[in-house]
Amino acid sequence: MKVLIITYYWPPAGGSGVQRWLKFVKYLQNFGIEPIVYTVDHAKYPKEDASLIDEIPKGVLILKQPIWEPTDLMFWKQKNQQKKDISNSTNSGLLSFIRGNFFIPDPKVFWVKPSVSFLEKYLKEHKVDAIISTGPPHSMHLIANQLHQKTNIKWLADFRDPWSNLYYNKDFKQSKFAINKNKKLEKIILENADCVLTVSNSLKEEFVKQAKRVEVITNGYDSEVLVSTPSALDEKFNISYIGLLPKQSNPTLFFSALQKICAENTAFKNDLKLHFIGDISDEVKNEIEINNLSENTEFIGYVSHKKAIEYQQKAQVLLLLIPNIENAQGILTGKLFEYLTANRPIFAISPANIDLEDILEQTNTGFVVAYKNEEKIKEAIEELYYRYKTGFLSVDSKNIAQYHRKQLTRQLAVLIKSLHS
Repeated sequence: MKVLIITYYWPPAGGSGVQRWLKFVKYLQNFGIEPIVYTVDHAKYPKEDASLIDEIPKGVLILKQPIWEPTDLMFWKQKNQQKKDISNSTNSGLLSFIRGNFFIPDPKVFWVKPSVSFLEKYLKEHKVDAIISTGPPHSMHLIANQLHQKTNIKWLADFRDPWSNLYYNKDFKQSKFAINKNKKLEKIILENADCVLTVSNSLKEEFVKQAKRVEVITNGYDSEVLVSTPSALDEKFNISYIGLLPKQSNPTLFFSALQKICAENTAFKNDLKLHFIGDISDEVKNEIEINNLSENTEFIGYVSHKKAIEYQQKAQVLLLLIPNIENAQGILTGKLFEYLTANRPIFAISPANIDLEDILEQTNTGFVVAYKNEEKIKEAIEELYYRYKTGFLSVDSKNIAQYHRKQLTRQLAVLIKSLHS
């Protein structure tokens, strides 16, 4: 059985967007499915991690076509702005407005027509049993939809994130026309796909209102995070955040609580170390300065996936931040599932998020505190610090094997085969 996977993010792309389908492709052949990947030739990815190229299984066919992106014409845009600062990409005023109102659903929309032309010809000469598209960028679904209409090949549309309800859309200052056009395109995709796949039960509840069939396969972790000899823990009371940290996830009351504890407890102030590994928004950095935590904070910047795992293994506490927005209950970051394997307590700050709470409870790996509850945040930090000082800061995780990428791919294989049943 063969499947054509249409994805914008593919090695050497770095960051979370590439992980889901790179790992599915890694294991699909174990379950009798041959993946064919269609992606961008010489893409200008915001972040790159060349080490991920080694994870592509030998023999997998990778089809590539060049892409023209309109942002290349914006001469006033600094050439390396994206590479330096993804977390502030929605802070660019006019550029954000243009992005949200003129390129719908995203700037990759200009890749749709040439991709359909190329793939239609390919599919006439090579049989595949299913087409899979993954977004964002949601233009990938537009490619798959046209191919589906032309060929009647079964189609699975994977939504790693929402479309019209994507949390940073508000920063694009979208007009009513742009908002409605996005909703219309999203509706077409949800109604036409043979099956919609997504990452959480809450997102399923959102999509099932329009789609004929919706299934959930979460993100997960792979074997590289299961190190047999973990790195030695930092001696300091190290709270580490790993990944992209946009302004929507700025934990202002967390920093305020830390400042108050530092003022009350000199030993805590001397022991405290905050590590931020990845792209961190300016709003977060400013909040750290406002709360006099700069001396206790280290910004590591973007690192390879392998290096990120090393920092994860050394942390005393792993900080997980869900965007503080409406409709956040379905957001389960890919980093969560790697955190599960570290046997370090996960301190999650989130709006109401039943999906996240359920996973942390079922795996015995951490807890969730609301963004607005500074008292509870402060109590949680003090409890973690007490356990650190007394030598009991660890967790005994359970039920995490279900989130291994190979097990998740097993579920995907069953789902793909069911499209023809």
